[in-house]
Amino acid sequence: MNRAYLEYHLYKDLICEHYSIYMTQTRTDLTLDPTDLELLRALQQDASVSMEHLAKTVGASKTAVWNRVKRLQKDGVIKRQVAILDPASVGLPETFFIAIKTNQHEDKWLKRFDEVVHKHPEIVEVHRLAGETDYLIKVQVASTRDFDQLYKSVVAEIDLYSVTSSLSMEVLKYETALPV
Repeated sequence: MNRAYLEYHLYKDLICEHYSIYMTQTRTDLTLDPTDLELLRALQQDASVSMEHLAKTVGASKTAVWNRVKRLQKDGVIKRQVAILDPASVGLPETFFIAIKTNQHEDKWLKRFDEVVHKHPEIVEVHRLAGETDYLIKVQVASTRDFDQLYKSVVAEIDLYSVTSSLSMEVLKYETALPV
């Protein structure tokens, strides 16, 4: 295996959430107090900081902060802690988006679509949309040639009504922190 391949898989494992593309769960039963929100803001900026640093940041004891962080993890507010890599540094500088329209929405098609997108590690995000486009797929690859191979594979594996793709020329904003 080449270095770019291994680095890509590390990148994918660290930055991509393996999730069902047609199932979204909304939590409305959680109450986050100002200390929770301050902790979350701090952790989103740097999840590697010590409990001592976090305790000073929020004005609480290390034990209280540790307990809050564990509760936020248990409750699914903090899904995981990751290293966010620079795609170009790991040999994956090209970002493409694929917009898909389909005329099929039955369970069998949705299951097959889910299988196809999860089978390709270059696919790092998939969103089901409201509006004219049904799905938007984000792809991170080393080259246009790699994207073309992936594109041909995806369109051959599943019946689609309309497919368009776009190359990201420049990232104007990329933020992983949520505005809490």
